[in-house]
Formats: sequence, structure tokens, C-alpha cells
Amino acid sequence: MKKNKLNIGVNHKPFIIAEMSANHSNSLKNALKLIDKAADSGASAVKIQTFTADEMTINSSKKGFYINDKKNLWKGQKLYKLYEKASTPRSWHKALFERAKKKNIILFSTPFSENAVDFLENFNPPLYKIASFENNDLKLIEKVAKTKKPIIISTGMASVSQIKLIIKTIRKFSNNIIILLKCTSSYPAPFQDLNLKTIEQMRKIFKCEVGLSDHSIGITAPILSIAYGATVIEKHFKIDEKGLDAKFSLNPDEFKKCVVECTNAKKAIGKNYLGVASSEKNNLKYRRSLFLIKDLKKGKKFTRENISSIRGGKGLDPKFLSNFIGKISLKNLKSPKPLSFKMIKK
Repeated sequence: MKKNKLNIGVNHKPFIIAEMSANHSNSLKNALKLIDKAADSGASAVKIQTFTADEMTINSSKKGFYINDKKNLWKGQKLYKLYEKASTPRSWHKALFERAKKKNIILFSTPFSENAVDFLENFNPPLYKIASFENNDLKLIEKVAKTKKPIIISTGMASVSQIKLIIKTIRKFSNNIIILLKCTSSYPAPFQDLNLKTIEQMRKIFKCEVGLSDHSIGITAPILSIAYGATVIEKHFKIDEKGLDAKFSLNPDEFKKCVVECTNAKKAIGKNYLGVASSEKNNLKYRRSLFLIKDLKKGKKFTRENISSIRGGKGLDPKFLSNFIGKISLKNLKSPKPLSFKMIKK
């Protein structure tokens, strides 16, 4: 990916985003606390969402504007009312950006309208995010692309051709810093629908940085996604169980563990290498080697009774055992003694 100050990519540690979403429960105090706790948990950034209910939908009671799916986390709720509760008011944004600066953590947002992009530019966020449900809104994507800032795209519900169109739209404005997130837009997302192997394929197809926007329970998926090449992880973050998204969110302790384990997973992947690791070098001296285990007088033969492969590391490699069996000792030898070719005729 093009160089930028965000330090996102395969040569950097995972960039882990704490998604506030609606977990502030309509309280600025909670929103500020979420930023504080996310920073303390080791998050790379905090993400908020910038919208009003009117920018999301219309206030209608007709069919289609209610959530009636039986398994939906928010079943029975009217879309407009749900978005009213979930909204992060514009009047909070100044305080939120100031708190993030104070805590030395990146804060950015998902805008849900062109007007929201204009508003957010007042705070000069270092990047933007496009949500899965808006990744087909090319006018919104164009508006964000024109800022020339890095763009994270959640790819939930999008096909290969749709994602290619998104990338083409963004690059039309000479904006080449694009991060795609594998995303399953169900809440919570079942593990069998995550298809994390797709992360590898996405990198090959789209030539972009790829990560995971995860709505599954726990931290299994984020850790595993690192092994498939994810460089960005987004998880919803909570400080209590009252938030609208609390069901599939991590609390501060869980998020901290997620950061640690994802970072460790990245380290563990390492590189293609067979040989002595740096941490193994001091243990070479304890590896098996050939030793004289019984005293042997000059002129006597080396046998399986007086030499053995044991842990000690100072003798010859065990592969040389046959070079000694039946050979005559050139000197008196006291055991235990590491074998050397100087003990026998060549």
C-alpha cells in the first residue's frame, strides 16, 4: 500500500480499531469514556459513526421500515427510531476529537451522507470508513475519495464486480490508499459465514491492503484472520452491556487481550525459515552428540558399550557414530568425554 502515517501494512503490527458505534447509549460521558478505555486497551484507533436518522432512512411506519426478521438482534424496532438511538450527535464531535487527541489515539468516522463528510472535514480526520450497507452508494464514495485520505471499505454483501467498481471509483480521484475489510454483515455473525480464507484471495484480486471487520462473538476470528494476512482489525467496543451493539462487542479486558493476541499472531507468522532460530542458539549445547561414556585405554576399540549419543552438545553429531564403532583409540581417554576425530586414525 502507498506510504502513509497510519503504519498499516504487512510490515507493521496489526492496526486494530475499536468501533464505538451505538455503544455510547446516547451519553457523551459514555462516549468519552469509550475513547479513554479503548486507548488504555491498546487500540490503534477509535471509530465513530456520523449520521442522523434522517440521513439513514425516512420516518415511515410502512412495511420495509421495520425490522421483522425473527433472528435479528433488533427485531421489532422501527428503523428510524433505531437510528435515532444509535446516532452520535454532531454536537459531540468536537469533544470526541479533542479527547482522542489528548489520549494520543486516532479518531475517525464512518460518514453516512455527503453532508457528513463536509462536517467531518472540519476535524481533519486522517482516514474514513465506508460501511457495508453504503458500499453501493457511489456518490458517497466519490465524496470521500475527493478528500484524498485513506479509505477503509467494509465489503459485506458486495460481489467481486461491485468491489472492483468501488476501487475504480476511488482511484478515479487519484486516491490509491484503499483498505478492504472482509465483513459478514450479520449481528452477531456466525463463524461458519465468516469465510476468512477469502482474505488471501482479496489481496490477490484487488491489490489492496485487506483486513477484517468482525461481528462474531469473541476474538477467535480476529486472531485467525492475521494468519490469512489481515493487516487491519475492526471490533465493536463496549464499556457496559447497555449499548445497542453490546451483544457482539468486546469489553476493555477482552479488547486488550485481542490486541495482544493479534500482535502475537503476527509475530508468530514470521517468515519462511528452517534452521536455528535466534532463541535456540543457546540450546545447541544441550542437543544430542557423541560422547565417550566409559573410560577407554589406548589401543582399545570404540564400541556401543563405551560411546553413546546423549544430550550434551559438545561432541560430534550422532550421524558420525559409525565412523567410530570398531576403531582403535589413539590415547587413554577418561569419560565423560565428547568424541573427536583426533581420537582415531582417519
